[in-house]
Amino acid sequence: MSTTCDVLVVGAGLAGLRVATRLAANGHEVVLVDRRHDLAAAVRTTGIFVRRTLVDFDLPEEHLGPPIRRVVLYPPSLRRPVDLASDVDEFRVGDMGPLYVASQAAAERAGVRVLLGARLDGLLRTPAGVVVRLEGPDGAGHVWCRFVVGADGARSRVARELGLDRNTHLLVGAEEVFGVAPQDREPTFHCVVDPRLAPGYLAWVVDDGRHAHVGTAGYAHRFASPLRRVVQDVHEVARSVGVRRPADVGVEQRGGPIPVGGLLRRIASPAGLLVGDAAGAVSPLTAGGLDPCLRLSDHAADVLTDALRTGRSDALRHYDGAALRARFRGRLLLRDGLARVRGSRQAEAAFAALRTGPGRALARRVLFGDGSFPDPRPVPVPVGAVRR
Repeated sequence: MSTTCDVLVVGAGLAGLRVATRLAANGHEVVLVDRRHDLAAAVRTTGIFVRRTLVDFDLPEEHLGPPIRRVVLYPPSLRRPVDLASDVDEFRVGDMGPLYVASQAAAERAGVRVLLGARLDGLLRTPAGVVVRLEGPDGAGHVWCRFVVGADGARSRVARELGLDRNTHLLVGAEEVFGVAPQDREPTFHCVVDPRLAPGYLAWVVDDGRHAHVGTAGYAHRFASPLRRVVQDVHEVARSVGVRRPADVGVEQRGGPIPVGGLLRRIASPAGLLVGDAAGAVSPLTAGGLDPCLRLSDHAADVLTDALRTGRSDALRHYDGAALRARFRGRLLLRDGLARVRGSRQAEAAFAALRTGPGRALARRVLFGDGSFPDPRPVPVPVGAVRR
């Protein structure tokens, strides 16, 4: 399993697949490794794509659910919800297993070597590059590369090995996904603000008429019951809004940590960088990570391309998490406010503000606005360098 390449990408989620494909398309030798043997297995994300992502990125239509324009926000009592509707398509839920497999095929067509069933066992930085130890189905091996990209999730091993920042502000989430019988109802995103179900975040029922997603997320130390049991309680909420799991339909279970502390400050070193959840590229307020991971992965590919073409690792200084993090101050403050809501009475009182004109306007801005991960500034090209 020993080999050489320009860039080794660790982790084949959406962020890892994106940066690997972009780098290979730019003419670089890329190896992508993931500990899973099948990328369609062990999906963690709900897979909600927002309008800005759908407009800016070419996602496979066949792996996207019907458009969603309606969001309903509920207090703990479920009475007097705030019903918001947009004039345009705002969300679509991706069928993430097949989407990952399709993205893997696209990466391989671009020239990426994909090694599944392989995990990072350590790395050694040298003046000439990085030597990475891998443990795979055929035993141990080594990859020599110029740079390493950590796309290995919220608890990134690559971040630790490179001495970069790591996520410390985490929610834990779990959900169940199942098919629903087609009915004459509007696709809707139901969100419940209830600290008993989701301490510090939300419970949700997403029904696009094809699949239903029933889940919750919050701070692990504040859940009164095991998370899977809380998901069953959220099913009661789902039934109250007309979403029931058919008895003869299988359930896909998902879950995992969600970083909500904002983009990390130190996400690059001369030996490599971080993308996706590993970099904290998740909205602190909504916990949405698909749009940020795609945009940050494109930025990472541009920075690495400049570094490889110029032979200057200091080009990675343009991959500056601290500068991008500064643009999230407002969302970090709102995240802190949401985390302080601890009781149902508090939630009901806070929810009353959403029924006012300014409250509805704020909700619409958060849910339907164009704000997402800020587009990074163009990477300066050193004199003499040529972009292809």
